[in-house]
Amino acid sequence: MTDASLPAVPSLARRFGALLLDWMLCVLAAGLFADPMRDGWAAPLVLVAVYTFFVGIFGQTPGMRLAKITCLGVDTGQPVGLFRGALRGVLLALVVPALIMDGERRGLHDRAAGTVIRPAA
Repeated sequence: MTDASLPAVPSLARRFGALLLDWMLCVLAAGLFADPMRDGWAAPLVLVAVYTFFVGIFGQTPGMRLAKITCLGVDTGQPVGLFRGALRGVLLALVVPALIMDGERRGLHDRAAGTVIRPAA
C-alpha cells in the first residue's frame, strides 16, 4: 500500500477535542451518582464505560462523533467489540499510554487494543 492510498490521520487537536468533549460528558454523568470533585474514581469509571460501549459497538464516542472521527479495528476496519473497547478505555484513563505515539499517531492504547483513529465516513 502506498502512502497516497492510506486514509488521512486526524490531527491531534481533533482527537484531543473529542476526548475533551467526552471527558466533560463523563464528569457530568458521574455527578449523577457521585461528587466528581471528591470522588476521583467516578469520572474515569464513566469514561471506561463510555469507551467500552460506544467504541466497542459503534466505533465512536459522542465526542468522536462531533469531531467526525472514528475508532475502528486496525485489521478489520470495524468496531472492536466490548473487550477491546474496554481495554482502550482503561489505558486511555491511565493517560500515559495516550501520550506515547508512533509515526502513525497511534498511542500505546491504540496499539494494545488494535485500534486506529480515522476520519469518519
